[in-house]
Amino acid sequence: MLGRMGLSIGQVAERTGLSVHALRFYEKEGILAHQVHRGPGGRRIYTQQDVDWLRMCIMLRMSGMPVPEIRRYTELVRQGDGNEPQRLDILKEHQERVRQQMVQLQECMDLITYKVGKYEDYVNSIAARAVGQ
Repeated sequence: MLGRMGLSIGQVAERTGLSVHALRFYEKEGILAHQVHRGPGGRRIYTQQDVDWLRMCIMLRMSGMPVPEIRRYTELVRQGDGNEPQRLDILKEHQERVRQQMVQLQECMDLITYKVGKYEDYVNSIAARAVGQ
C-alpha cells in the first residue's frame, strides 16, 4: 500500500476491475493519459487521475471503441489544448456507432421478447390442459 504517495498496480486493478496484466497492456499500448511514475524498485505508482482515466477508457472499450482509436484520443489529450475539434470528432463518431448498436440491440430484444411471449403462451396452455384432465 503506497498511501499518500499513490496507488499500487494492485490497488488500481481492484478499483477499476482490470487485471494487473490489462493495466500493463494499457500502459504499453499508450492508453494512459499520463506516464505512470515509478517508485523504488521500479514499482508503478498510479494517481486517482489515472484511475479516473482508466474508468473512462473501460467505458469506451465496453461500448466497442477499438484500442487504436482510444490510443489516438489519448494522444490528442496528451498534446494538450488546441485539438479539441479532433477529440470531439472521435467521440461523436463513436457516439453514433453506439447509437446504431443500441437500435440493433433493441430490435433483437423486441424479437426475443416476442418469442418468449409465444413460448410462455404455449407452455401455459399445455399446463392448463394438463390441470384440466
